[in-house]
Amino acid sequence: MNKAKLRRGLLSWAAVPVALTVVLTGCASGSVGGGTKATTTAVSDSKYASIIPKGDIVAASKKLVSDSLTASTGFTPKNTGPKAQQGGATVAFVGSDLTNGGVNTVSQGVKEAAKVMGWTVNVYDGKATAQGRTDALNQAIAAKPVAIVLGGFDPTEQAATIKTAAGAGIPLVGWHAGSAAGPGGGLFTNVSTDPLAVSQLAAAYAVADSNGKAGVAIFTDGQYEIAVEKAKAMEAYVKACTGCSVLSYQDSPIAEADSRMPGLISNLLQKDGDKLTYLLAINGNYFGGAQQALRAAGKDPAGTPKSVAAGDGDSAEFQRIRSVDYQAATVAEPLILQGWEIVDEVNRALAKTDWSGFVPAPGLITKANVPSGDTFDPASGYRDVYKKVWGK
Repeated sequence: MNKAKLRRGLLSWAAVPVALTVVLTGCASGSVGGGTKATTTAVSDSKYASIIPKGDIVAASKKLVSDSLTASTGFTPKNTGPKAQQGGATVAFVGSDLTNGGVNTVSQGVKEAAKVMGWTVNVYDGKATAQGRTDALNQAIAAKPVAIVLGGFDPTEQAATIKTAAGAGIPLVGWHAGSAAGPGGGLFTNVSTDPLAVSQLAAAYAVADSNGKAGVAIFTDGQYEIAVEKAKAMEAYVKACTGCSVLSYQDSPIAEADSRMPGLISNLLQKDGDKLTYLLAINGNYFGGAQQALRAAGKDPAGTPKSVAAGDGDSAEFQRIRSVDYQAATVAEPLILQGWEIVDEVNRALAKTDWSGFVPAPGLITKANVPSGDTFDPASGYRDVYKKVWGK
């Protein structure tokens, strides 16, 4: 269900095989072969040392949470770049799974920005499977667009098809198409927040909210590098809290969250009981399915286990947070802003310049600051910045 993160390689969201092991995206979607794994693997402390506070981790976590809830910086792109290229052109957006809220919202941002450019955007649905993504990419290539956007899946998975696109002279820009932001994997660049920053905020919320006593279950999708990277980073952060514990690490396909999560949550509640106080997932899609089991178990919607997502932040998550319905927080990405950034990166690719280097910040969302609308859309004036850069 990442990024540049960045160690790079989200999520992201989901969700590409980076530290998170999410192929995605953040936000990734798609099916993974094999059964669900409930084992916790060893984590290299040094790999994630940069996101683990020194000293009192509980106090530091509370500050991270407070700072993010009131942040107003990190959402303004660079004010320089090439003017708009190739008016009237067509761009292809190939989404990993258009039922994924993050992927779908980013596609809307791409359309909004492309309209300013005078471009047309054709959207293709990978339908949450590797074959579906191959088919969608081939359809996009056959239509001969000026550029292709990979929405939420790993370019490594589609290496042969991407090579075909490159051979046809079609530049590719990714969103959560790797564990870090920036060029790589045959892409002009990958657009994402820093997946480690996303993971840090999600884990810090659990540590801070529990006063250093969180009992955590972590959910990821191993087919996405960014997703794995984010999950491992959250695991490392929680383990750095002496009074906290990681009770379970679950690798389960995000695209099957609605069907799998009720059983997974029911089993965890039986196994861990009241020790299970936080559910940390690389994408909020997991919590729609978790609601059923939590409700069936008679759990208080405002009580524990509290659900916290480290990826995207879509309308369904905001509604659960707003109504205190089995989700306490999410680390949202500025998805519409990222759609505009994607268009800017495509424009840079067409102008044969370097990528922008812009990596937007994520934002922690709780009931205290949940948006009234469907998206986390920071009031940074980014639309006007981009229009000025493009000469629009």
